[in-house]
Amino acid sequence: MALQAEEEETIERLKAWWKENGQRLVTIVVVVVAGYSSWIFWQNSQTATVSAASDLYEQVLSLAVTDGQTEVGAEDRQTIIALSEQLRSEFADTDYARFAAMYAAQQYVAMDELASAEASLRWILDNPRSGLFSQPDEALELTASLRLGRVLLAQGEAEAALQLVNSVDPQSFEASYAELRGDIYVAMDRVVDAREAYTAAQQAGSTSSWLQMKMNSLADES
Repeated sequence: MALQAEEEETIERLKAWWKENGQRLVTIVVVVVAGYSSWIFWQNSQTATVSAASDLYEQVLSLAVTDGQTEVGAEDRQTIIALSEQLRSEFADTDYARFAAMYAAQQYVAMDELASAEASLRWILDNPRSGLFSQPDEALELTASLRLGRVLLAQGEAEAALQLVNSVDPQSFEASYAELRGDIYVAMDRVVDAREAYTAAQQAGSTSSWLQMKMNSLADES
């Protein structure tokens, strides 16, 4: 009888606790389940997005990457550009869109459409990868800035190119940025500055034969 009384007392305590806390417990469970379901849905959605973007980027690579001797054909160039635009339109938050924009810029340069090349490169810089679990791709951004500087210089915008180059911390790209700075100074008839920039490129580790030719050309002008 004592045991039965204790069980009944326990049941009554449980009833009282449930009456006081049951609704809150149910709410917590619902919130946790809903949050978990949303997380799973988000992950599945992200996986599908990345997969679709990857497929498009693979098509870009198959057309843009050659053996170094074969040029990309006119039709393939247009396809690369179209695929890049699709990636930017539908999957702008992925690195695939950014790398594809780099290839699109390359094709525009080959077609001497420098304004379009500039737009593609600026899109990369204006849309860095961001978010709670994302970090900007510094190598991609440094490469895009370097190519943008070259495009600006090719368009006769030496001042804008110099301003861009001087605003960037080149890190491991120091040699390439120093060489471009030298090219800009040459365009601005600043021979002494150009020579110093080319020397800095060599000191940063550049072994480019083109760089040596540029330095020799400046020496001939002395």
